[in-house]
Amino acid sequence: MAGPAPLTLADFEALRGSAMQSVFKAFEKASEGTLIVDRDARIVWISDKHARRFGIAQPKGVLGRRVEEVIPNSRMREVVRSGQPILLDILDSPGKPVVVTRMPLKNEQGEVVGAVGFALFDEWTTLAPVVSRFLRMQEELAQARKARPLTRQAKYSFSNFVGSSAATLEIKRRARRAAATHSPVLLLGETGTGKELLAHAIHGASPRAHRPFVSLSMAAIPDALIEAELFGVAPGAYTGADKRDRQGKLQVAQGGTLFLDEIGDMPLPVQSKLLRVLQEKEFEALGSNEVQRADVRIIAATSRKLMDLVKNGQFRADLYYRLDVLSLAVPPLRERMDDLEPICESLLEGFAESHPGQAHELDGDALAVLARQRWPGNIRELRNVLERSIVLSDSAVLGAADVQAALQTPFAAGASMAESTGADLHRDLPAPPVQLPMRQAHAQAMGQFERQLIEHALAASPTVSAAAKRLGIGRATLYRKMAALRINRWDAGAPASHP
Repeated sequence: MAGPAPLTLADFEALRGSAMQSVFKAFEKASEGTLIVDRDARIVWISDKHARRFGIAQPKGVLGRRVEEVIPNSRMREVVRSGQPILLDILDSPGKPVVVTRMPLKNEQGEVVGAVGFALFDEWTTLAPVVSRFLRMQEELAQARKARPLTRQAKYSFSNFVGSSAATLEIKRRARRAAATHSPVLLLGETGTGKELLAHAIHGASPRAHRPFVSLSMAAIPDALIEAELFGVAPGAYTGADKRDRQGKLQVAQGGTLFLDEIGDMPLPVQSKLLRVLQEKEFEALGSNEVQRADVRIIAATSRKLMDLVKNGQFRADLYYRLDVLSLAVPPLRERMDDLEPICESLLEGFAESHPGQAHELDGDALAVLARQRWPGNIRELRNVLERSIVLSDSAVLGAADVQAALQTPFAAGASMAESTGADLHRDLPAPPVQLPMRQAHAQAMGQFERQLIEHALAASPTVSAAAKRLGIGRATLYRKMAALRINRWDAGAPASHP
């Protein structure tokens, strides 16, 4: 007995059409309303339930009208234009809000020909279990991410480059365009402007975002070690070398992005090898004859004027032109002062975890003092001043005196101090250079800085009260800090007068 005839392509198409109709009918029956629009976002069908929700007595009477004329705040046109669904959105209706989902309708060629929307729930309590479970899963995911080992991924996005000034919007616009390409990017700008942050953001918005982001600072490594750090070392490449391969940053960054900070400090011999990476997409490890493929996107940054280095023979012209395909000049803080307030707010929020229970707000006078500075160190200097203000203040809100005290310190000597309106109040405060080990832990560095600041104030003041006033803090706070740091005011050189 012969079996059933095999299904043909026409049978599959008929089955698919039948399935689509069944799914649509099931959705329409289970939903609280259904709406269909054409490619021009004009209504071609509306269910009776949906029509009643918006007070439409004759559903046929709204056919052909623009959807916004019938349903205010509808986002169906957005779905038609983008071709992307909008799932689980809230739509206001005359009675009460309703949870809706919207999906594009496409033809066989994949072209958007319209959109369909379903009103899923009109009772908020229906979604409560779903939302609760979603939040619980989000919390579990966040905990899992904290528990996993650190990976070489972008740490910042464009949202971390805070501000909405014209200069900020323009650099972010250009950086987003650069992210969509595979070409090298050259970030130019003064120290502390956020070049590394932008490098992270460009990688995070690029097609390579799921691959490693590896950074290497030329200024942080001795010249003799840069080649090995960048290209890796073959076994036994030199006396005392490891018997195993030592991967360089190019190998680690394969498929991803390599960020070369302070590229202007790269030695000339290494520059020629990097040029080969950019031109030929290949390199050799130190002490090896094996040619390796370099599938890496290069982002370089410098605070130096590369063209001057080229003219002086300190930087290869051919490498400069290879890197300068997409050049982005990151504006200094003084050129985006409209962003000062949101930048301060963002930095102060970031200090909440490291300085709990201390002031994390600025009043208007404090902001005005900050706005008068030149900020040669840019965002990095601003961050330093704000953190110092928090450490030295015992107020709930940082005021002008707190900021002035942080500005008039050994670290703040120079342009910023000269711009400060209250500089003459502290001109007699000794300001010897403070030398801290480059790799000293942050907490130790802040403690050492605070100790020296208090000792200088005590040495220049006749009483502890005067020293507290000079620092812009209360006398009780100064005594507390002296006790915590074990500072004896006589050892600090303060005159022997009553506090």
